[in-house]
Amino acid sequence: MTRRKHTPEQIIRKIAEGQRLMASGMDITDMCRQLQIAESTWHRWLNRYGGMGTDEAKRLKELEIENEQLKKLLAEAELDKAMLKHLASKKW
Repeated sequence: MTRRKHTPEQIIRKIAEGQRLMASGMDITDMCRQLQIAESTWHRWLNRYGGMGTDEAKRLKELEIENEQLKKLLAEAELDKAMLKHLASKKW
């Protein structure tokens, strides 16, 4: 299988379609093959997005991106603070 990045909306749609296929009696291996995803991907998506709507999934993705940006800003601030402490401790 080729590797591709799915949007949260696509994931929610594939989860709904997969659950519909499994309710009609299809086993998980065939369902995953039809959706063109790995079985491990299916379980990971269910744990992460199961029961979410598309709006909630979008918001989750936005929050993850914002959290990543904030972590970078914090790391930069900590580096600046450590550098200033180091410079202040030296006697000129």
